[in-house]
Amino acid sequence: MSVKERLNNDLLEDEYEEDEDTQEDKFLTFVLNREEYGIEIRHVTEIIGIQNITEVPDMPHYIKGVINLRGKVIPVMDVRLRFGVAERDYDDRTCIIVINIEEQSVGMIVDRVSEVLDIPKSEVAPPPKVKKGESSRFIKGMGKVGERVKILLNEYQLLFDFNKGED
Repeated sequence: MSVKERLNNDLLEDEYEEDEDTQEDKFLTFVLNREEYGIEIRHVTEIIGIQNITEVPDMPHYIKGVINLRGKVIPVMDVRLRFGVAERDYDDRTCIIVINIEEQSVGMIVDRVSEVLDIPKSEVAPPPKVKKGESSRFIKGMGKVGERVKILLNEYQLLFDFNKGED
């Protein structure tokens, strides 16, 4: 069973659980430019392979366009471009993580999906300060997993923060 199939099975199992706490402290981790990031599993609806993306004019540079996912039109963001990282060709490991925030579904193109991890709040440090008390607006915290660190993202900021002339 592939990583995507295992993760999708895990997500489907979580969908049927009544207790919201089953998803607390769980993060879907993915790789982008050799760094590992995490997003809260409760926002993830599915993981799909790269698909035909229809370009839409007059969009921010990091919005690649839209996809038709079972009759629903979903905007797709290349997270590399959102972070100001160089674009790269998509390959068989590239995938789209579909997340839902405030009734808005968005696809996030990432280099590859890693795993679902439990990262308790006690193992999450605040984001590093980059200038005069300000941290990166996309980072929620730094998750400590053994000797490794996962960059935990603020999904809302990632999708809806259009400050600083990025569009």
